[in-house]
Amino acid sequence: MGNGVYFCSLGIFFLFGQSLRGFLVNVLVTIWGSRLAYHIYLRNRGKKEDYRYENWRREWGKWWIIRSYLQVFLLQGVFLFLIVYPVIHIHFNALRGCTWFDVLGIAVWCVGFGIEAIADKQLSEHKRNPANKGKLLTTGLWRYSRHPNYFGEALLWWGIYCMVLSIPNGMWVFFGPLTITVLVRFVSGVPLLEKKYEGRADFETYKKQTSIFIPMPPKQYAA
Repeated sequence: MGNGVYFCSLGIFFLFGQSLRGFLVNVLVTIWGSRLAYHIYLRNRGKKEDYRYENWRREWGKWWIIRSYLQVFLLQGVFLFLIVYPVIHIHFNALRGCTWFDVLGIAVWCVGFGIEAIADKQLSEHKRNPANKGKLLTTGLWRYSRHPNYFGEALLWWGIYCMVLSIPNGMWVFFGPLTITVLVRFVSGVPLLEKKYEGRADFETYKKQTSIFIPMPPKQYAA
């Protein structure tokens, strides 16, 4: 929930920027951050600590406090700054008037936001049904990607990058969306969940049929 609150707070802070573009991008960030924070709150309400933090505390032993401060808080702060830098760049170049890059960016953002929100909703409904206990979700958007929510999150930040292309030197802040894409695909998102379920017969079959990240038509394999 912390990341969502951070981005939402930043969006509200700059909400009344000096340009229409600045205002629009802050509305987008605020909407995304608010939804994500609320979703994570509902998902974790009444539950015990995240299993990843439990594992790290055991693995790090007596150094868990200092390592948590450095690896979880400070390092996460660096990543957050890199991800949100395109928004900051927009506000330091508050040119008036929108271009087709802005229209394209908003369209891409809407697609990404929609994918992430729908995927999260489908997963929540799946988990709430007692009949699905211990079962994988392989329908809806999850039929086309094993991690559609992470794909949607990465895509919406590429939408914001498209909006940055409307201003001077905007193309050089590609490291923002690239950072979130690399993190969710190769570091903290997809790999941890893939490792959690690896070895399960149903998951191995699901892996063979379903794209790991980018939604694709499912493959058919002979039994």
